[in-house]
Amino acid sequence: MEYGLVALWLALYLLLGYVGATVAAALFPRFADRGVAFGVPVALVVLWLATYLLGRVSITAGVWVGVALLVVAAWLTADRFGTVDGRAYAEVAAVFTVAFLLVVWIRALDPAIVPIGGEKFLDYGLLKSLLRADSLPPEDMWFAGEPVAYYYGGHLLAAILTRLTGTAGQYAYNLALAGFYAILVTAAYGLAGAVAADRGVPRRLAAGLAAFFVGVASNLSTPVKFLVWVLPSGLSRSLADAAGYEVGGLAAGPDRFSYWSASRVITDEAGDFATYEPSAALVIDEFPLFAWLNGDLHAHMMSTGFLLLAAALCFSYYQTPAVEWRRRLALLFGALPALAGFVAVTNTWSFPSVAGLAMLTVAAAPADPRTLLPTGVAGRLRIDGVTGEGIRVGLAVAVAVCILALGLLWSLPFWLGAASGREVAVLPDRTNLAEFLAVHGAFVVPFWLYFYAQTGRAVGTREARIVGLAAVAFAALAATADLVAVGVLLPLLVGAWLFARSPTLSRSIDALPALADGGDRPVEFEAVLVMAGAGLALLVEFVFVRENVGRMNTVFKTYMQVWILWGVAVGPVLAWLVTRWRPAAERRRAWTTHGTRALLAVLVVSTSLYGVFALSAHADAAGEPTLNGTAYLDRTHPEEAEAIRWLDRREGRPTLVTAAPAGYEWETAEGKGASAPASLTGLPTVAGWFHEAQYRNDSVYQRRVEDVAIIYSGPAAEQRRLLERYDVQYVYVGPAERSRYERVTVDRLAGVSVAARGGDVVIYRVDQSEL
Repeated sequence: MEYGLVALWLALYLLLGYVGATVAAALFPRFADRGVAFGVPVALVVLWLATYLLGRVSITAGVWVGVALLVVAAWLTADRFGTVDGRAYAEVAAVFTVAFLLVVWIRALDPAIVPIGGEKFLDYGLLKSLLRADSLPPEDMWFAGEPVAYYYGGHLLAAILTRLTGTAGQYAYNLALAGFYAILVTAAYGLAGAVAADRGVPRRLAAGLAAFFVGVASNLSTPVKFLVWVLPSGLSRSLADAAGYEVGGLAAGPDRFSYWSASRVITDEAGDFATYEPSAALVIDEFPLFAWLNGDLHAHMMSTGFLLLAAALCFSYYQTPAVEWRRRLALLFGALPALAGFVAVTNTWSFPSVAGLAMLTVAAAPADPRTLLPTGVAGRLRIDGVTGEGIRVGLAVAVAVCILALGLLWSLPFWLGAASGREVAVLPDRTNLAEFLAVHGAFVVPFWLYFYAQTGRAVGTREARIVGLAAVAFAALAATADLVAVGVLLPLLVGAWLFARSPTLSRSIDALPALADGGDRPVEFEAVLVMAGAGLALLVEFVFVRENVGRMNTVFKTYMQVWILWGVAVGPVLAWLVTRWRPAAERRRAWTTHGTRALLAVLVVSTSLYGVFALSAHADAAGEPTLNGTAYLDRTHPEEAEAIRWLDRREGRPTLVTAAPAGYEWETAEGKGASAPASLTGLPTVAGWFHEAQYRNDSVYQRRVEDVAIIYSGPAAEQRRLLERYDVQYVYVGPAERSRYERVTVDRLAGVSVAARGGDVVIYRVDQSEL
């Protein structure tokens, strides 16, 4: 186990957290801890922006300029806002350390960077490409000679940390993975605590609950299967038959548990979530613990902590009074667009969400958005009634559009690269009630209860019951019309909007839109997070990006954002329900106290079951602890291990030729290897993984596949022409190449000689001058 590297990376993160917390004080002056929890992401965004913008000339120069800018920014803000509060920093550092070490432990037990069960080859190949690159954008390791056609911002951030620590890539992969998890959990802890403190709700209780639900909790599929297992077998089978589900996985016994099945609850065709059968109809509905247990260094995981940074900036705007219009303008059109540019290159799926959060915040914040406009213009806009609400929403939309436009400018070089040919489609298969509640129930139930409680406080218990029954009836009716998400989420959206926009709910409909600046509200920023998550979850029921896997990728990349936003919101919500919900009647007060505490206990225990089973199984199956992601090669692929390591020691970015097309397995009977030599070294190959057909287009990719076949076994003249065209320097001939091509003849050319032999692999060097 590489304890020295663990200590080095943790020390770097904590140092960045302290320096970044000094800068964060200027962004979050009204947070209870002045934004200490966001020190690491703030520091990393500064480093990333400098590297990304200057990296067109030199990545190394960009990194060190970023370090200098961060130090200067910290010095300037410390002079104005003071130094970091030691106790607050120690608390956040403890949370970060626990989260970081948890994933270090998980990855040390299974550190392998393998092609199956995810996209680790893509992620590691991007990291290695960036470590080899002198400037941006990096060359595509699966499409030699062309820049990467994928969002690589998070991998660039991992490469920056790797360069600063001088760590080898095979170790940096897992250490960066642990860091991104710790950033996410710490950000959830900090934002939930700030929201709770602003409402007078116990800060640490809300923060701890948010950190749990974001970083540890699972969806409800595992506790449902566990419940089926503990029931008498006859009863469980009767219930399963009545519901149309097959008893499998954990439902058949703990020895049948699979950590994988909880991430494949939803199907786009008739199916069930009691067992997992591999199928293209399954939709990915990951949650953070599954994602980090599986171990991809993927975009939807690296962007999550920074999505919460965007939410924190929105909350800072929300807290800022109308008179401080300069600060609000700086947050909306200075800090948020720069962060949006970072998010666009890190995970393009989350880019619109930054603007969406800003839109909801501006519309719901106590400060009138007209105060962002010149006095003369603002004075001509109405502020009362429906027209006033329309103007408020219109201004919020305009702000969102401006943030998107400015974010595009910050990330402009990324958009000028290769573009995907995918298109937006509508009306996919929708999620049924059992699936929807299995995925979202742990959040939806407390949210419904929360707004029911707020309704009772505003208009009385009797009226709240009528509203609650009407909402349940609407949800049931929507479910019968295959509109489950509409039935469950629309009441949340309406309730959150009304409570967020009105200081007190009145029986007078005319009074609902009225909101005095800074008025006393029954809810606060948690309503914005609820609306943001509900809007995203509702959107993917009707709109998706068309791919050959249905709406799988759309749900996959969107639901993680929903989980993060709702995971933070549920912390203050549950803390309020447990400590602040007090009906007037003494009997109802006692029942409410015991009931909410029981609900909290049930939610925590049930959503913990996945972690108990998954981490126990993970530990039982573990080998010798190490963070070396490529150590497994000697054990599972000894015939290629030596050759791949030989390639990894080459300087620069010499172009390879390997078998194509390549898929999700190391090799198949048809010789479709997984581009291991390119993926594990960052050296570009002429045609790699078949995803390049999706990133660019199928005809361009297939043309390269045909060229690769000619290079290995075509006419000599064509071989020479293509070797020159792609500037090939090494030809890799291993098991996949021999299986794929009947007759390898490239070694007969003048200028092609043996460079290395290892196991079942021969690597040929191509001397372009002799071809």
